[in-house]
Amino acid sequence: MKNIGIIGSGTMGIGIAQVAASSGCKVYLFDANIAQTEKSLGALRSTLAKLVNKQKITREESDGIIGRIVSCVSLSEFKNCDLVIEAIIENAEIKKKVFAEVEATVSENCIISSNTSSISITSLSADLQHPERFIGIHFFNPAPLMPLVEIIPGLLTKKKLDFEISELMKFWKKIPVIAKDIPGFIVNRIARPFYGEALRIVEENIATPEQVDDAMRTLGNFRMGPFELMDLIGIDVNFAVTTTVYKDYFHDPKYKPSLLQQRMSEARLLGKKTGKGFYDYAESAAKPEPLKDEKLYKEVFMRIISMLINEAVEAKRLKIASDEDLEMAMQKGVNYPKGLLAWGAEIGYDKVSDTLHNLYDKYQEERYRQSPALQKA
Repeated sequence: MKNIGIIGSGTMGIGIAQVAASSGCKVYLFDANIAQTEKSLGALRSTLAKLVNKQKITREESDGIIGRIVSCVSLSEFKNCDLVIEAIIENAEIKKKVFAEVEATVSENCIISSNTSSISITSLSADLQHPERFIGIHFFNPAPLMPLVEIIPGLLTKKKLDFEISELMKFWKKIPVIAKDIPGFIVNRIARPFYGEALRIVEENIATPEQVDDAMRTLGNFRMGPFELMDLIGIDVNFAVTTTVYKDYFHDPKYKPSLLQQRMSEARLLGKKTGKGFYDYAESAAKPEPLKDEKLYKEVFMRIISMLINEAVEAKRLKIASDEDLEMAMQKGVNYPKGLLAWGAEIGYDKVSDTLHNLYDKYQEERYRQSPALQKA
């Protein structure tokens, strides 16, 4: 697959374009907003120039990457593509309209895919004339730096296409994992408690955002706490993914969205991209120092990590992915310091079970129900 079409030239689209072009592919980049494409290509040139100055790549490599990306004004320019990757807004109806147009343009051998983080691959492909050639290829932001790519075949995807795409991702120097077409796939399903339980703790005034973040960094060795990470991802984006997963799991209480997060989204307090979220990112702003409390920190850590481990154990029970891919996904997709199955064995699954049992007794909520496999782990 040498000719790659990419729809959407935002942060994710231009990132995927860089990855493909860096591997020698010719990239056809289309966005309905041509100004966005020019802006993103300008930003890419600046990024590559910095890499040249740091001697990470040569000037010839930089020129080659830019030279292999073609700015398109119409999807009709995708007619010779071997693979098309859609990376636009997380709206199923808009995506479906785009896929119908793509299918009418490309050859019958062209693979069509979506970079969606949470929308069902089966539902996106159901209206296509040839849904068997449709598959999910989910990169993580920023695409040039994050090694993980989730490969998601839908119910209608032809056999072995997931393997074919996995081999391509390896050629692109990525780490592919194969996941079932379930809400959130691997990472966005298993990671939900990292945000959801942290938000719940703050909503109940048990701890502050900075205390929760400090607890997860110091006791769990996470690179970023959940509130720092939500600010980086974008609070609106994180909220949208949670809402999609909650809806697609028929309002399972485990994935219930946070009212606090909704209110912050409504107020446009979205994190770094707006200058303020759970933290203030103004140049003059000082990051608040958490009031350290060893007992509280242990409670916060055990509460969040137990919920995460329970999700991983349930994903293993449901065979959402292989054990190896489950562990790899969380380490390479969201930079967890270790795989959650291994972490559960290290802490002790009985201790995790006791933590969840106590939370269930306290709240009487299905949110804290245990995976049937947890006590057998």
